[in-house]
Amino acid sequence: MVEISSPRVNSARLVAFVGRTVRVPCKVLKFQGSSAIVEACDGGNIEVRLSPSNELTATYVEIIGQVLGDATIKFLGAISLDSDKELDMKLVNDVVELTFDPRFKKMFPQ
Repeated sequence: MVEISSPRVNSARLVAFVGRTVRVPCKVLKFQGSSAIVEACDGGNIEVRLSPSNELTATYVEIIGQVLGDATIKFLGAISLDSDKELDMKLVNDVVELTFDPRFKKMFPQ
């Protein structure tokens, strides 16, 4: 059986995953034609390339996509992270960074 990994990353870590599928917790900022600009949990902006049938209706989402470059991903899917309140993006970023801590390498394979 083939195991597929899609690690959670922030904008600073995208460059290490070019060509791979990742998850990016983020806030949707705006739409530009067939793309969306999102703010990753570390505050960096990422362009998400969408197809005409894709839609992002939530403010906070986790984008699943293939990394095309250091600040661009191709949309594959999304999970809504919206709740009644604002999402603490600093806390989300802390969790993302902990997954790259060598102490937790077995729990969070890259």
